[in-house]
Formats: sequence, structure tokens, C-alpha cells
Amino acid sequence: MLTQEIRKSLDRHTILYTTLVELSKTLDLHNCAVWMPNENRTELHLTHELKGNSKNYRRSIPVNDPDVLEIQGSKGVKVLRPDSALGASSGRELEESGAVAAIRMPMLQVSNFKGGTPELVDTCYAILVLVLPSMSYRGWSHEEMEIVEVVADQVAVALSHAAVLEESQVMREKLSEQNHALQQARNDAMMASQARNSFQKVMSHGMRRPMHSILGLLSMFQNDNMGFEQRIVIDTLVKTGNVLATLINDVMDISAEDTVRFPLEMRPFRLHSMIKEASCLAKCLCVYKGFDFELDVQSSLPDLVIGDERRAFQVILHMVGYVLNIFDGGGNVIFRVFSESDSEGKSDKMLGMWKTNAPDEFVSVKFDMEMREGSSLSDGASSTPNSSGRRRNSAEAKEGLGFIMCKRLVQMMQGNIWISLNPLGSAQSMTLVLRFQIRPSYGRATFAPGSSSEQPSSNPQFRGLRVILADDDALNRTVTKKLLEKLGCEVTAVSSGFECLSALSSAENSVRLVVLDIQMPEMGRV
Repeated sequence: MLTQEIRKSLDRHTILYTTLVELSKTLDLHNCAVWMPNENRTELHLTHELKGNSKNYRRSIPVNDPDVLEIQGSKGVKVLRPDSALGASSGRELEESGAVAAIRMPMLQVSNFKGGTPELVDTCYAILVLVLPSMSYRGWSHEEMEIVEVVADQVAVALSHAAVLEESQVMREKLSEQNHALQQARNDAMMASQARNSFQKVMSHGMRRPMHSILGLLSMFQNDNMGFEQRIVIDTLVKTGNVLATLINDVMDISAEDTVRFPLEMRPFRLHSMIKEASCLAKCLCVYKGFDFELDVQSSLPDLVIGDERRAFQVILHMVGYVLNIFDGGGNVIFRVFSESDSEGKSDKMLGMWKTNAPDEFVSVKFDMEMREGSSLSDGASSTPNSSGRRRNSAEAKEGLGFIMCKRLVQMMQGNIWISLNPLGSAQSMTLVLRFQIRPSYGRATFAPGSSSEQPSSNPQFRGLRVILADDDALNRTVTKKLLEKLGCEVTAVSSGFECLSALSSAENSVRLVVLDIQMPEMGRV
């Protein structure tokens, strides 16, 4: 009956308190106490007591106390001496107290049974102290000691069960916290995905589509008859717009994939035209910011080469912007382009991505953008430095995000880019070296500032082709219609998906092509 009462609960404090109460009733005790070891196992602390001691007795006993060592070293009950510190601190000094007995209780934990096999660790013991009343003039009998031993064993088992419950509760709380953290991370990931999708939508509708419309309008002007200077301006605007469209696509790709990748498009292009367009834009920017501009191009540069024209133009634009930002105003910008002898001995592995079955010929082209201080040439030739111009921090510009991105692009194109300093340690120029493959069938051509680039002619196969164009954006719809009509197509333009279906049903089988914006709001996903 006594052990059943003790094992009714799985709470450690309830078990110990029930033990004290039931033992006191069964053995007619004056007092009963439990001493528990601290975390470092250097002392025993009085944690549970049936009757509180009003006097200032010791509440802790060192583990090297002789009585403590003897009790923890034996399995049975030990009757304490009258002068025992453990007995005195457990209530023996009370006037009504009598003989005192003590027994150890092993404290088992879940960590002792990892994987089902107990670990070889030092056993931790608590001590149960029992005090008889002095008025009974009796000592501890053999039967009473046996009862105490049985109770101590049962208390040890009950405490081990309570420890299992406590640690399992702690594990459940930890699992609950982890689940909460995982759920929070999942919610954060979903919010990040939604924000990314919103960003993609804003970039697509707010920037990429208008840019495509602008490029479409410019391409319409490219096909018109115009003078050389006008054509250079239009071609420059197209190139600049293509660079901006590429940057927008890069931003969207990075936000979509969480990776920084800049794909290259290796294809033939005219190097002379790119240099003219880059110098045209650079001259406009220089004049706008109060600088003079000079162009120095080697006449024997090859014309038709293979490379990524759009990325090369992007890096040259960065060079122009960097050099113009060295000073707040005044000075002369010199743009030099010339071939560089291949003295570095590039390995075949580095050039493998550009190799074809035909005999290859490569050229290293050096683009140098230099800023010379002093008054602008329009004010007269003068070597006096411009004291009013404020030089910007070159190290800060070099470590900027724009330069890092351009350097990565240049390295992908098997080139190099660097900033040159003057004797005072300030930035003076930026140099770019790119390697292009020359088309052998065309060979080299002489650079002529007045030559114009070839314009693609319309394809007669599109003449009379009936097309339905569906786009909810009026500007895109107008531009696309004009471009298709220039190719010779007969275009029916509609502004919604329902109008597109209606036009298809009325046109029967005469329509051969449908150009459809898949993101029109009324149609949903295709």
C-alpha cells in the first residue's frame, strides 16, 4: 500500500513529498528529509523536509562528509551517530527527535540509457534521512530498516520514471519550438517568393515591356532613309537600349534564380559600327557634362568579328561613365581603340569556347578611356590643371558594384579590365582588352568614320501573310503592328483574348499566324 501511494504520481516533487508523508505515517516518524546532489556533485542540499527546522542549521553538506561517503558506499540503511552533521541538519537537534537513519537513493536519468545500453558513468545518489521521535525511546528495528530499503528502491524507480517524463516533455517543447521555427521559415520563404514574383511582374510590365516598345520604335526608324549622322544616332540609341534591356533581364534572372549568371551571346557583329556608336554616345555625354572628346582608332582594325557585342558595349558604357565621374567638370576625354599583339600566350583551353572547324584568327582589341585634366579644348589649348574640378575617390569607384559586374563580364569574355593611376595615385584612365574571333571569309577592313552599317532587308516570304496580333498594351500593339506591316504582313490587331478568339472564328482558315501576349489579364495562364 505504501509503495502504491508513492508510485501514483509521475511528478518528482510529488513523489518525494508523498514518500515523506507515507513513511512518517507508517513508521511513526518525527521528521523525514531528502538531500539531493547539486549539478557539480560537490554538495548535498536539503530539498524536501516533512517538518521545517526553525533554527539556522546547515542546508548543505559536502559530499566528502564521512557519513555521506559511508551511506553512498553501501546499499543498506545506516543509523547515524549522535554527533552526525547530516543527522543534526535533518532535524535531530529538535527536542522531540530520536534516533536517525539514512539510506541512499540512486538518481537515474534518460541519458544513462542512450540507445538501450547504459553508459559507464558515475552513479548519482540522493540520501533519504528518517528521524524517530525521542519520546518513544525506541531504536530502529530490522523490520523497519527493510521497509525503508524497499521504499528507497521504489522511490528510485518512481524518480527514474519522472525523469523520463520530464526529459520527454523538454524534448516535446524543443520539437515544438523547432516546428514553430520551421513554420516561420516556411512563411518567410513564401513571402519572399511572393515578393519576388511581384518584383518580376513590376520589372516585366513596368520596365521591360516599355523598353521593348522603345526598341521597336527605333528599329522602325532604322529602316527609313536618313543621313549618316542621323543613322549613327539611331543606331547608338538602339545599342544603348539593348544594353539597358540586357541589364533588366540580368536583374530579373538574378531575382528568379538567386544566382549571378551573365550568359554570353557569341555571334558575328561589325566592330567598326560598335566603335562609332560607342564614340557617338560618349561624345554626347562628354559635351553634356562639359568635357571635350577625342577619338583615336587604329585604321587597320578588323571589322566583322565574333563576340558578345551587347556585353562589350555595356562595359564600354561603364568606362565612359566612370571616367566622366572622376571630375565634376572640365578636361578632355580621349577614347583610343587599337589592336594589341598577342604576347601573353593564351592557352587553348581558354579559347576553346570560340573554336570552330575552320582555321581561326583572333585579335585582341584594346579600348582605352583616358581623362586629361585642364581646361576644355573649346576654351583654348592650355596645360593649366583645372583647380575647380573635384576628383572623386578612385578606390571607392573601383570597388563599386558596377565595376565588379563589368570585371566579371570581361573575364567571361577572356579579357581584362583595369584602372590606371597617375603619379599622385589618383585614377587617370580605364583600359579594357577583349579578344574577338575574326571571320576569315571577310578578313580585315579599314576603319572609316563615314561608313555606314548594313541594314537588313525585308523577307518576301512574309508578304501577304495574315496575322492576328493580341496585346492589351496599346503602345506595344501599335509598334508590333508597324513592324509586321513593314515585313509585308496583313495584321489584325486586337486588345483582348476574347477579341482574338472572335477574330479567329470569323477569319476561318485564312489566318496563318497569331502573335499573343500570354500575360493579358483576361486570359489568365495559357
